[in-house]
Amino acid sequence: MSVFFTGRGDLGETDTMGMSRISKDSATARAIGDIDELNSALGVAIANLEDMHIAEMLKVVQDRLFAIGAEIMSSEKMLTKLRGRVGCKDVEELEKHIDGFAAELPETKKFVLPGGSTSASYLHLARSVARRTERSMVALSKERKISPHILAYLNRLSSFLFVAALVMNRKEGIEEQNPVY
Repeated sequence: MSVFFTGRGDLGETDTMGMSRISKDSATARAIGDIDELNSALGVAIANLEDMHIAEMLKVVQDRLFAIGAEIMSSEKMLTKLRGRVGCKDVEELEKHIDGFAAELPETKKFVLPGGSTSASYLHLARSVARRTERSMVALSKERKISPHILAYLNRLSSFLFVAALVMNRKEGIEEQNPVY
């Protein structure tokens, strides 16, 4: 048997940590898939960033997303060990970074089209995946208890990624484009 596949998911179910198997189209599986995609999008953004300070911030975010995924995929019994790994301090840390970035930027009074530099474009892409991930987690929260800190963290994350993209465009001398409507 391969270490890279088991075949156990061939019929549309997947394993969880200490829980029974779940359908791959369940709210839990969708949320986990979105977290995984967001973490991958952040990996692409990191690989294309020349700003190591922002890259290091994003690596911390990746770690927090992994903790969120572990919490979502765990049984109630295992949750006692995992619960609270993403908390109020993590939300506050993102807010601090957002405020720090905002101090570097001119006031934004219009909508901004995603794009600009390669690094900013990847940050905008990660932002849009973060928003979908947040929506998936909200849907999951209607089926089971989700920490409000996780929901707040994902909400702040999209704001963090937005301002990080603006900062990268500014650092790279690229003017933001606004929609014409």
